[in-house]
Amino acid sequence: MIKMTRPTTIMLLALVAGACGGSSPAEEAGEAPEGPITEVTMTAEQVAHGGVKWAAVSARPVADFIEAPGRLVPNEDRTARLSVSVRGRVTAVRANVGDAVSRGQVLVVLQSEDASSRRADLAKANAELAERQSALRYARAARERAERLLALKSGSAQDVERARADEAAAESHVAQAQAAADHARTALSVLEVDASGQMQLTAPISGVIVSRDVVVGSVVEAGATALVVTDPASLWLEFGVADAVASALKPGQRLHFVVPASDRVVEARVMRVSGAVDPATRLITVRAAVANSDKRLRPETFVTVRAETAAPQPAVTVPPDAVQLLDTRPVVFLAQPDGKGGAKFIRKNVETGSTFESRTHIVKGLDAGQVIVTDGAFAVKSLFSRGKMPAGG
Repeated sequence: MIKMTRPTTIMLLALVAGACGGSSPAEEAGEAPEGPITEVTMTAEQVAHGGVKWAAVSARPVADFIEAPGRLVPNEDRTARLSVSVRGRVTAVRANVGDAVSRGQVLVVLQSEDASSRRADLAKANAELAERQSALRYARAARERAERLLALKSGSAQDVERARADEAAAESHVAQAQAAADHARTALSVLEVDASGQMQLTAPISGVIVSRDVVVGSVVEAGATALVVTDPASLWLEFGVADAVASALKPGQRLHFVVPASDRVVEARVMRVSGAVDPATRLITVRAAVANSDKRLRPETFVTVRAETAAPQPAVTVPPDAVQLLDTRPVVFLAQPDGKGGAKFIRKNVETGSTFESRTHIVKGLDAGQVIVTDGAFAVKSLFSRGKMPAGG
């Protein structure tokens, strides 16, 4: 083992300082520091080389808040689930998940025996209606003839009464046949059957396909969902909070969330706070509305929600890079410019809160108006780190 003497340590410190720039007061005095140092100085040249900048901190409104995991989901008020009311076999699928579709666009085509049967029922009902209408025309003509004969004293009142009764019966039969035809037409129209007898599922709204549960050749049961279309211009944000937090959230309240992939901060508005606890998570579900006119947000994205639970109060915030870890503690560096471009930097231990919207909340240890290093704090930290080298014996 090589034993380092005190002069040797001083020489090594001088070499390090010469290579990296900057000096501590202990180094300037020609002595090795004992324990952590609390201040260092930098010349104007060293400040420029390290990109060091400083500024006075100010108080900004900061509110108490909670962070919770959340999920973006389709807006159910702008979502359509396409299904059929009868059993059918899929013959064509004309859209996939992620495709943009327009209202009225044909998305799925199916062949169904029930659909064919309903077409036959409509044809039969129309034929029956035509027959009844023909009978009514004959009865009406017979009644008119009987009335003319009675007027000419060539017919009897009894014949007129009988003709009128036959016409009334014919009118009743026409009404019944018309009702049957209307029913058959409605039953067929809900299936959206084309001229070839195939069913067509069309998009009831313009939007994006978010779910597809059919393939060509598959059999779709009545009521089963084939496709889900949603308008992505509006989404819902859902997340769970404890009961104490839920009581502080009100409909219309503004909150924010962060999309992890981009660190994008987005605003949302609380729509509803559930009145029951989720039995699986033991949390209360909160739903918020999210405007997504640019359609950059996608359903089923997981996000981090930030919800304020108290009114904002003035507090000191700094850029995140202004806070450095030194001796495993968060610190900032107070700056005392020398008027020549250089400065003395003093270590200041702080307690930090959360970081949001590119600002870190300083809970304790820093007051508004104090001048701190805002850029290049790592370069200042390196001088403090070099000053911790142990003295030789």
